[in-house]
Amino acid sequence: MSLLEGFPHLKNPTLFISSVFERYCSLGSTSERGMDDDVLSVVKSIIPPLTSKKHKGQDGRIGIIGGCQDYTGAPYFAAISALKVGADLSHVFCTKDAAAVIKSYSPELIVHPVLDSPNAVEEIEKWLPRLHSLVVGPGLGREDLLLKTAKVIEKSKAKDIPIVIDADGLWLATQQPSVIQGYQKGILTPNFMEFTRLYEALHHEPMDSSDYQRSVMQLSVAMGNITVVLKGERDLITDGSKVISCSTEGSGRRCGGQGDLLSGSMGVLAHWAYAASAAGMIRSVNPSVVAAFGACALTRQCNSQAFQQHGRSTTTSDMIQEIGSAFKKLFES
Repeated sequence: MSLLEGFPHLKNPTLFISSVFERYCSLGSTSERGMDDDVLSVVKSIIPPLTSKKHKGQDGRIGIIGGCQDYTGAPYFAAISALKVGADLSHVFCTKDAAAVIKSYSPELIVHPVLDSPNAVEEIEKWLPRLHSLVVGPGLGREDLLLKTAKVIEKSKAKDIPIVIDADGLWLATQQPSVIQGYQKGILTPNFMEFTRLYEALHHEPMDSSDYQRSVMQLSVAMGNITVVLKGERDLITDGSKVISCSTEGSGRRCGGQGDLLSGSMGVLAHWAYAASAAGMIRSVNPSVVAAFGACALTRQCNSQAFQQHGRSTTTSDMIQEIGSAFKKLFES
């Protein structure tokens, strides 16, 4: 089924999407709300319509690499978020002592207790042809597992699938930038501290905190123009050419796990964006940037809706429960 089906209102969807995206990037005087709406139009166009003609797995088989004895919540949050955004299957590749715990959180996830096995790379590699995208880092830890993960990333790049790197995966990228440097289907999602470490590791000098837009562009260029998302009061997204700011309203609540919701949903949107690109639906637009913006907007909307109900007691579990309605409000209204 063509990804162009389901959008009869667009006489020329490719031209419409490209022009909207270019207009967004060029209108410095437009309000942030208006600019957000413009890019959201592009995100809406990559979402595959729901139809009974589809088969299981067609809308996304997502892999999450992470989860160890101390950190079992993060890979669960990323994996279940991917499912709730619209992926059909969600795989978690974790250590043996984390597997039973993660399985107990939800029967929806496919859990592989292989990350700490001697042949971990081979065990994960055999699944790569079945995956549409990979999220690396949630609950990974910073021990010897990172060395195996670096090899998995190399194998994934050879398969040409989108790779979202978050959390402890960013620690790996700081130590070994070459593991993802220049891979155009790679997306980095650092918070301020993670961004600072990455920036200083590549530039060997302190970051200029007076101009975040310039700094995030510099980091993207140094990393070979891969997409970088600097999370913060406004999420700054760039592939080294232009900076897009996602200012969808969230809340003041910053509980642990929100970044996992972001990375899991980004993995799904990256698959959809590159599928739309391959179908000729979006041109002159970086699919990674489109996916990153969509995931940032969705995470913020979930945060806002959960906060309206729970206030100070809001947790990431509350936010995940909002994915369905937030998705509908942003992308299907």
